[in-house]
Amino acid sequence: MKFVDEASISVQAGRGGAGCLSFRREKYIARGGPDGGDGGDGGSIFLEGDENLNTLVDYRYQPKYRAEPGSSGAGKNCTGRKGEDMVLSVPVGTSIIDLETEEVLGDVTESGQQIKVAQGGFHGLGNTRFKSSVNRAPRQTSPGSEGEFRNLKLELKVLADVGLLGLPNAGKSTFIRSVSSAKPKVADYPFTTLVPNLGVVKVQEHRSFVVADIPGLIEGASEGAGLGIRFLKHLTRCRVLLHLVDMAPFDGSDPADNAAAIIEELGRFSPTLAGRERWLLLNKTDLLPPDEVEERCQAVVDKLGWKGRVHHIAAINGAGTKVLCNDILDSLEAHWEAEKEDPEQVEKELELQHQMQQEARDRIEQLRERYRAASKAAKEKGSDDDDDWDDDDHDVEIEYVP
Repeated sequence: MKFVDEASISVQAGRGGAGCLSFRREKYIARGGPDGGDGGDGGSIFLEGDENLNTLVDYRYQPKYRAEPGSSGAGKNCTGRKGEDMVLSVPVGTSIIDLETEEVLGDVTESGQQIKVAQGGFHGLGNTRFKSSVNRAPRQTSPGSEGEFRNLKLELKVLADVGLLGLPNAGKSTFIRSVSSAKPKVADYPFTTLVPNLGVVKVQEHRSFVVADIPGLIEGASEGAGLGIRFLKHLTRCRVLLHLVDMAPFDGSDPADNAAAIIEELGRFSPTLAGRERWLLLNKTDLLPPDEVEERCQAVVDKLGWKGRVHHIAAINGAGTKVLCNDILDSLEAHWEAEKEDPEQVEKELELQHQMQQEARDRIEQLRERYRAASKAAKEKGSDDDDDWDDDDHDVEIEYVP
């Protein structure tokens, strides 16, 4: 199936049923008075998290949804039937954005969590409601109100505690295979990772964290080059970023220069994301002469002016990964414990995530506008080149393996 992490839909809640105009007419009961019932409320629309879903592909092909309207009232003070609510299932990790106001309506972070995105219309009133001491036979009713209409954008961002960054072939997929049960594709050519991969790293019994691997970044990624820009937004939910650096690049390039290029691209994409806690993982140390490992790794750290945490690892054989995973979990648990003691920390974290996600949306929208303008200019010149940004061109076929 296709891995689709964005979709635009329109939702129309049900209209409320109209009130009924009716008078009681029974044998032996003269002038029985008004007995028109109220209409039924219109159905509302909810989005519900479903842990069994991992793509928004269904909403790409069916973008319009309408809830059931309420029924009209009837005589004998019978109330109309309420319209059925509509519940749409989405993957856990989906953000809901109102396209007109750009307001974030909510984030679906748990399976079974429901968020109302369109309120059903209120029921109309029957003429019984307008009866009074001075108006014994009212002929007044009210229609039901319209249900809420919204154009929504759904954005799926994987729920992971740790995210991997790096150039293609830096060893990210090898790392996630080494520390978890995930088995992403690994090969001796770049861009083997086409979609995000998740792995659960179990450090001890009942102590684990989730790591996410996204397609590798390349120079110019912030301008739309490669696949990485499309999936950088998935790292906005991660508490820690691991920047993998290939210490023995096959093209003979400088590892420090490669790392600096990724840092620069990250800053252009989202300054807030670039300021997230990042650890430097100097990978493939098994390919260096044993007596030069420390010296060459330190040279990279010095050239980058790196002040954060540094780990030397060889993901292919697991060297250094056990200590690294323990340190990551200790850091994450410290974050989680601080949030339990201070609820304000949770609010600050959510605000920070929303800021990163907004920067990511703005950057991607800028790229889309640029591609559309280039495509329009090319068509005006009679060129056959089509550089337009098409979401379908960025979808990737993926097979999910349990």
